[in-house]
Amino acid sequence: MTATADAEAAANELTPLADYLGSVLRRLRALPPLDLDLTQAYGNVLAEDVVAPHSYPAFDQAAVDGYAARWEDISGGSRGPGYVPAPSGTPGGHSIRLNVVGDLGAASWRPVRLTPGSCFSVAAGAPLPIGADVVVPVEWTDQGMAAVEIFRAPKRGYGLRRAGEELPAGTLLARAGTYVSPALVAVFAATGIGHVVVRPSPRVVIVATGDELVDVGRASQPGQVVDTNSHALTAAAAEAGALAYRVGICDDDPEALRGLLEDQTLRADLIITTGGTGTGPGDMVRRILSRREGGRAGPVAFTEVALYPGTALGFGTVGAEEVPVVCLPGEPGAALIGFEVLARPAIALLAGAEPVFRPSVRAHLLETVSSPGGLREFRPAHVAERRGGGYTVQPLAGGPFTLAGLAEANGLLVLGERVTTAAAGSTVDVLLLDRRR
Repeated sequence: MTATADAEAAANELTPLADYLGSVLRRLRALPPLDLDLTQAYGNVLAEDVVAPHSYPAFDQAAVDGYAARWEDISGGSRGPGYVPAPSGTPGGHSIRLNVVGDLGAASWRPVRLTPGSCFSVAAGAPLPIGADVVVPVEWTDQGMAAVEIFRAPKRGYGLRRAGEELPAGTLLARAGTYVSPALVAVFAATGIGHVVVRPSPRVVIVATGDELVDVGRASQPGQVVDTNSHALTAAAAEAGALAYRVGICDDDPEALRGLLEDQTLRADLIITTGGTGTGPGDMVRRILSRREGGRAGPVAFTEVALYPGTALGFGTVGAEEVPVVCLPGEPGAALIGFEVLARPAIALLAGAEPVFRPSVRAHLLETVSSPGGLREFRPAHVAERRGGGYTVQPLAGGPFTLAGLAEANGLLVLGERVTTAAAGSTVDVLLLDRRR
């Protein structure tokens, strides 16, 4: 059998990524909902649809500082771009004078009514007097106090907002599965909502394993590897919306690892380990968590997935509470890709978010790339919008294992299992990374 045939046979034994993800995500359930005060809801995901109990605005109000008037009283103002022309016969031909009968601020509450030839001085947000159908901006007047001279006449309806104009009562404000953003908090508050039912942000614990690991702040030496993964994955989990906790380094000690994981089940909705997922002599995580006991399979199943980089992934539950655990490879690039592919969707599902996967686009490939057959490759890339629409994607140097490429990337180029070469000019799938730049 040739080397190519050997590679193809090995690839055929791998589990397709889509099948693996489906089997894992079907085992997860969104966390139980909580009723939270609006000030605490930001960043969580709504557990149910939210409908406006009241209209917004709640009453007719001024949108600008100025003078609330009847349009028929001011429609003789001077000619100007976008304004109603003054009819012939208007005194002076250039302005209208109205009596100012009162002042209204945002705290005014007594109903008042306009009479012909009068107006009220109003602040933005103030309730409109009955009969007002226009607010003249203060800069279009002489800013008079007892009487005001109006030099320009806006169109009818200018400078005011009607009750329910933006959001009538009964409007669907947001559907279940929507992240609560600052703007959505404002919408809820404006329509009279003080509490919302959300899914809590998942508590995610990150553990790095390996006798060779040392903490950050020093350079790696022979026999020592700086713990990159627990720091990077803690940041990735936080970016995904989780409450992330870095436990740190756990040596390849079976009892220590079991004890650590058992302790963390008390405060975790998901545990992520990194390192030890392979089949080598030092891959202790796989050996410990997949070990059969009492005729039953171990709590975590390790699967060779058709994924590049990092084919070996683990998933299962630990502890009496059956807390989900995701086991990622130890190589930093493979760990970060594994997080994007497996851990991020798991966090989104626990949080009740929809959809659970990052958005993707079809993009015009700027450079020919090769890919290992039989594996779905995720490669760091830079995505840009084209003039006239669409996207281009530039693969970054070094492939998926380079941390520098991952740090620079704003997308992940996805090459399917049957792709061995993607030619420049072809159209490919790209996952969009939502990193702020």
